[in-house]
Amino acid sequence: MMSRKRLRISSAILVLIALFFLCMPTYMREALIHWYPDISDTYLFASHTIEKPDTCWEWPVAPDCNTYVLDSADNAYLDELKTVAFLVIQNDSILYEEYREDWTPQTLSNIFSATKSIVGLLIGVACDEGYIKSLDDPVGKYLPEFQQGEKSRVTVRNLLTMSSGLNWDEAYTALFSKTTQAYYGDNIRELVMGLEPETEPGKQYSYKSGDTQLLSFVLEAATGRTISDYAQEKLWKPMQACNDALWNLDKKGGDEKSYCCFNTTARDVARFARLMLHNGNWNGRQLVSEAYMAEAMAPAAYLENEFGDGALDYYGFQIWIVHYKGMQFPAFRGLGGQYIFAIPQKNAIVVRLGHKRSDEYNREKTIDLDRYLDIAFKILK
Repeated sequence: MMSRKRLRISSAILVLIALFFLCMPTYMREALIHWYPDISDTYLFASHTIEKPDTCWEWPVAPDCNTYVLDSADNAYLDELKTVAFLVIQNDSILYEEYREDWTPQTLSNIFSATKSIVGLLIGVACDEGYIKSLDDPVGKYLPEFQQGEKSRVTVRNLLTMSSGLNWDEAYTALFSKTTQAYYGDNIRELVMGLEPETEPGKQYSYKSGDTQLLSFVLEAATGRTISDYAQEKLWKPMQACNDALWNLDKKGGDEKSYCCFNTTARDVARFARLMLHNGNWNGRQLVSEAYMAEAMAPAAYLENEFGDGALDYYGFQIWIVHYKGMQFPAFRGLGGQYIFAIPQKNAIVVRLGHKRSDEYNREKTIDLDRYLDIAFKILK
């Protein structure tokens, strides 16, 4: 039996650990409890609902849907990285669709940083409607916190192209990082308003979730609407989505975590790729202007890339530009391998959702991205 002295010491240590835990900031406690973000975090946080329209547009199903059979190597790869949804659409019809684990066509998944691209599209809508007068407007025109000092030099375009130069550290796995604080914390507005430039804005691309979060606050200040309400009116209902979506908040009644945390289904998120394929047009209605879409889906080549060895060729306005086997096309990308590809060369859309991505990079992309495209191109005609 444990001696009384050892028992008292053990009890005291446990009490000290408990007190230390309770004294931690909210985001640290939540990070230690949940450890690592996952696509199943949909209901972990408070949310705003983006309501579906009264009538939805269903994807037609191709006559030969799911006649393609994955080979054993491709099937094992999807399992290895815990894929939950793999969807291939061509000529507006579902050509291949499968779900793993307990996912279904109605399951909502957190698409993580693929959300950034939705924010980028909404900025385009706000520009088209005249709420944002120019992409070269200083952020301080909309956010008073950016009217003084070096922060006053940051523009809306800088935020769109991830070239703000602000002091954001992009690390979900570091307990003390701003990204961890943003994901698990309860005051994201205060966090991003306190950012300061550490390099000159408008010179070099550097991926920062804080840039997107600031974009959403610019949009809200310009339109007088929450980003959820604006997304519902300007994109979700016009795109005739079939399910309500959820946008996670930093706390009940708080702000949307706009750099991440849009939750939707594989079929509904594919609508954004269709919007890109049609240059902002949805069934005859121009939701985002062609001019904005053209710039959004092209590399911001006036910036230096993150590697310091040339012009940026893989990022536009919150949208990734994928280079694959001599082709170039736009994509949404999110933590854990949430991918939405719009492939005009094949009039096709590919969606992959899952729990993991590869840890190995080939410059700006992890190697699993090309592998999923390899699988999809075997299916495509």
